[in-house]
Amino acid sequence: MPNIIKDGVIIADSFVWLSEINELPAQAIVVTLALWQAHRELISAHPYAKAIVLKPDQHPEQIRDDLAHFAMIALDFPAFADGRGYSYAVLLRQRYGFTGELRATGDVFKDNLFYLKRCGFNSFAVRADKNIDVALAGLHDFTESYQASVDQDMPLYRRRLA
Repeated sequence: MPNIIKDGVIIADSFVWLSEINELPAQAIVVTLALWQAHRELISAHPYAKAIVLKPDQHPEQIRDDLAHFAMIALDFPAFADGRGYSYAVLLRQRYGFTGELRATGDVFKDNLFYLKRCGFNSFAVRADKNIDVALAGLHDFTESYQASVDQDMPLYRRRLA
């Protein structure tokens, strides 16, 4: 199993990523939006934790009514320049109230972990060619944030006045 960063700690990924549904394994699974839509009842009945991965062109609104089924939602970042996952994370946390694991996958590395965390991500599948121990340090690149975000609902100037 590959390692991930979850809640600031490096752990083994407990999910199996499925590309098709033949037989569901006896453990936590991650499915694509297409698999979820095609096999919703079968996947819903799976007794282990379930997760879904969304590509940048798959808006979270498509799963808004199904969020209670998922222990984890993974948002894919196919390229560093594609920032839709940041917006989707904020929507999932603030508008849709998702409280489960929110994982960044794809082009994820040290330089963007701090910003991903600010938007609501709490787990990260670091790019295979990057050192996960080095990436973990990226969560602490900065000690203070000026703007409000998912992880800090008041901007710095208001926190200083309080």
